[in-house]
Amino acid sequence: MMEWLTPLIVPFIVLNAILGIVTYVTLLERKFAARMQSRVGPYRVGPHGLLQPIADAIKLMMKEDVVPTAADRPVYNLAPIVFLIPCMLIFATIPFAPGLGVADLNIGILFFLAVSAMEIVGLFMAGWGSNNKYALLSAMRAVNQVISYDLPFIFAALVPVLLAGSLRLSEIAVAQAGLWFVFYPVIGQLAFVAFIVSTVAAENRAPFDILEAESELVAGFRVEYSGMKFAIIQLGEYAHVVGASFLGALLFLGAWAGPGPEWLGPVWFLVKAMFVFLLVTWVRWSFVRIRVDQILALSWKALLPATLVLLIATAVVVVWRGTPGV
Repeated sequence: MMEWLTPLIVPFIVLNAILGIVTYVTLLERKFAARMQSRVGPYRVGPHGLLQPIADAIKLMMKEDVVPTAADRPVYNLAPIVFLIPCMLIFATIPFAPGLGVADLNIGILFFLAVSAMEIVGLFMAGWGSNNKYALLSAMRAVNQVISYDLPFIFAALVPVLLAGSLRLSEIAVAQAGLWFVFYPVIGQLAFVAFIVSTVAAENRAPFDILEAESELVAGFRVEYSGMKFAIIQLGEYAHVVGASFLGALLFLGAWAGPGPEWLGPVWFLVKAMFVFLLVTWVRWSFVRIRVDQILALSWKALLPATLVLLIATAVVVVWRGTPGV
């Protein structure tokens, strides 16, 4: 019996750990944003507001599930699940420490990037299935934006791949034992900045959140969702941001590398991932929304050619150096 049960234990532990992290990341963002704006943030539910995410989850479970009369019910009901699954699957190939992960694929980074892009399927299903013109317009905007910034995101993520000489995420982490790729002269810093900008845009966060422009589209593609369906979409969005933060920490910040004993590796990895998450959050709460034409121009006219040139320059450096790795 244990033969078929054992392979399920690690994914079960990782899934629940990620769910716990994502749940409390919402509180971290609210507290962080509050401090930036000289506010207190959630404070009344539990000591210092630590039980606020649990209270929010209970509240959402108790809310009525309202379905629009004209909605395409099968598509409408399935969309949150289709949106959530890719956002959780991206954690399957992330090694949280040497030998600690669900699957250490030899094409781990490609799996992450491919599955990560699949969220747009559920996103568009939500906008289409709602049979709401504002939700559909939001979904079309989001698909346009995500596709535009996925290419710079991929090019920036491939820079550490070239430097490490491997597509396996664990080997990319090990290759930074001597020097984190963010500190690699010029190339590392430019790639990290491009990665952060692409992450903010690909996650549809301010100043790139045109799909949720309150003055135009209210809540965007999720405007017709309530209760647990709304919660699932929010869970998927935050899971995707956290997954991108873990990837950024692994590609550029040395993953689990840090002072102290080896068992502290997962702790250092989590700290670095939360640093990337707070960096993305800082950008979100610091800049105003920009127009859709400006967003697309930034991607196609600036970020895409810049990251392509950066990737080519990295390849030239690796060839000139002779062997990949630091």
